[in-house]
Amino acid sequence: MVSVLNSVDTGHEDLIHSAEVDYYGLRLATCSSDHTVKVFDIKGGNHRQIAELRSHCGPVWQVAWAHPRFGNILASCSYDRKVIVWKEAEDWGKCYEYGNHDSSVNSVAWAPPEHGLILACGSSDGTISILTCNTAQDTWEAKRIPNAHTIGCNSVSWCPAALPDASFDQSARATPAPKRLVSGGCDNFVKIWREDGDRWVEESRLELHTDWVRDVAWAPNIGLPNTQIASCSQDKRVIVWSSDNHVNWTPTVLNVFDDVVWNVSWSATGNILAVSGGDNNITLWKENNDRQWICISNDSNPPSNGAEKNL
Repeated sequence: MVSVLNSVDTGHEDLIHSAEVDYYGLRLATCSSDHTVKVFDIKGGNHRQIAELRSHCGPVWQVAWAHPRFGNILASCSYDRKVIVWKEAEDWGKCYEYGNHDSSVNSVAWAPPEHGLILACGSSDGTISILTCNTAQDTWEAKRIPNAHTIGCNSVSWCPAALPDASFDQSARATPAPKRLVSGGCDNFVKIWREDGDRWVEESRLELHTDWVRDVAWAPNIGLPNTQIASCSQDKRVIVWSSDNHVNWTPTVLNVFDDVVWNVSWSATGNILAVSGGDNNITLWKENNDRQWICISNDSNPPSNGAEKNL
């Protein structure tokens, strides 16, 4: 069963929409409908607020930590149509703001560090922005994927940069892995995008959901020759998509739940999937040797903090 190791009183004055632990598990970032982002030191099972970041003027939907090789960097996105990148020097402060979306920005995700300091942003205006930092000059470049999803994009997630292990594929290390990301939207589609020169192209369109796709998550690569993506939807289903060539994808319906499913999140090793939704349950799933997904833990009473996403 899922057990509570520690509780954090965030002091937020409204619903919490995202809570993310950093790479080392030493800091926690939260964001809320109260327009704020907060950062906590959580070492040793204790917690201490070290920053309260105020620049958004609407509900903040999601926060995401960059890889620590770039320093202590945090991204946030909001209903106010802005994406803000925060950085800790002596104190936390805003180092970049992107405000060229026409509607709410619903999701932010950092690329694998092997690709550099790159942030993908999905918006209700139907577009996906790719923000790339030139760390040597401390400048940012923005590219857009227009009309990525009709009505809007709800979630983005990057393909791991790690290549399959050479023992599985002797040609795998001949060429570097291209940049790919997956998105889910209000058109009921899961779409995979690949960088092609100076533009992004739609590589695959995965069609099985019958309602808005609320979250997508690309599984970490542990050296196996296949890759997996999890998606969840207002149709109450979680689907795991598998491929060994990034072209042909095989869907498996993990489960049909009792309510809308808001979030899917992989473990660091990519073999356990956490699912949460409107039924106020957190369930953990693992694929057995017969390639069937089995529920290995069910917590029907998680801490009540209003969070919908990002376990």
